[in-house]
Amino acid sequence: MKLFQIEEPDGSPADPNAPGAAVGIDVSGPVAEVAVAIGGNAAVLADRDGFEVDLTVPPVEAAISEWQALIERARLRAERSLARPVTHAVVVASGSAGERVQRAAAEVQLVLLRIVAPDQIADVEPRAMAAAILAEDLAPRVAAP
Repeated sequence: MKLFQIEEPDGSPADPNAPGAAVGIDVSGPVAEVAVAIGGNAAVLADRDGFEVDLTVPPVEAAISEWQALIERARLRAERSLARPVTHAVVVASGSAGERVQRAAAEVQLVLLRIVAPDQIADVEPRAMAAAILAEDLAPRVAAP
């Protein structure tokens, strides 16, 4: 599924200080998943052919640089799919992986709205979609002009 946004052609530039999109990222499995929610409806994001990024989750004891690379690639997948900046996320991670994600996200200036343990949303598959819905709810709102 490809998502796109249509804006009114009023000629005014976008506010560069406005928050970007908020996504859900699941790093609790062997391969991370990224999802976005709009109006409470979530979709897992995929790469276009020829633009694939590796979202293999590193071992918990891996260096922060490996976790940082994973978070950057997850953000890249989301930004390419949404054609807009991604500034916030809810991440599904367990135990010490959550600590790694938190440090890695800080390094790449991705604001973590929340880290959720996999058992907190165990009945929802894929978990990235549940995280995306939560991210949409927790994301800062842009004030209407």
